[in-house]
Amino acid sequence: MIDLKETLSDIARSIVNNPDSVNVTVVEDSNSITLTLNVDADDMGMVIGRHGKIAKAIRTVIKAAASGSGKKVNVEIR
Repeated sequence: MIDLKETLSDIARSIVNNPDSVNVTVVEDSNSITLTLNVDADDMGMVIGRHGKIAKAIRTVIKAAASGSGKKVNVEIR
């Protein structure tokens, strides 16, 4: 199975100017996984994108990567 935490971290690090400030935390329940992405305040616009397009694309990629787990995946950006 794909490591969702590492995948989200790699995606975020490739987008931001301060890759050292990227932090991903995982909370897993019996039927859901919540990934929280924390980035530097200066990089928030790069992760969200215009009208949220990049954030939506990140969520789509992570949900596709987790499709085999049978759990609902949520990605929060803070």
